[in-house]
Amino acid sequence: MAASSDSLADILERVLDKGVVIAGDIGVSVVDVELLTLRIRLFIASAQTAKEMGMDWWTNDPFLSPNAQREELAARVAELEARLPAPSATEEPR
Repeated sequence: MAASSDSLADILERVLDKGVVIAGDIGVSVVDVELLTLRIRLFIASAQTAKEMGMDWWTNDPFLSPNAQREELAARVAELEARLPAPSATEEPR
């Protein structure tokens, strides 16, 4: 093996800083009849690099971000409240 001037840490830092894309297709056919096709697209980068590239889906995913779920619920409540008729001055609050 030839000695490399880049350490594993340097390579990992470079990959996370710039990002790397791995793409491929896997097809399963029998007698020229395609049964299954898998498209694989893998993007490896740091969260900061992904955000800079416009890939920040995890910030709005309720499973990964509890704040996103609260914001979604608050928006639903506001929508429902907007549908309700305004209480008249003679009605007592519940």
